Amino acid sequence: MTDRKPTLGELALEVRAKNAGPFWVTMELFMRDADGYAAVADETFINEDVIARLYDVDPAGIQIFRIPALNVVKISFPRPVAQGSLRDRDIHAGQHHVPLASLVPP
Repeated sequence: MTDRKPTLGELALEVRAKNAGPFWVTMELFMRDADGYAAVADETFINEDVIARLYDVDPAGIQIFRIPALNVVKISFPRPVAQGSLRDRDIHAGQHHVPLASLVPP
């Protein structure tokens, strides 16, 4: 038996990233219930500094929306390069959720 704690991806109903236009990425954490939401919506766990470190973006450009009625945390930030540009490695932003889903809540 192991003492490993579950990740956000294991606790959430769904963690997804989606294309939010040519200049923004949006990720959403859909938690299973109010208790799960309360754990991840805590500003000491998910905040601009944590997201900035995970995605190497400026914390000033990060927007975090906490929606308790839906048990959802939504995170948006500017894309590092414009969608479809020569250096864009994920045109649909479909893989951006992986670092977020790998976080372990307290």
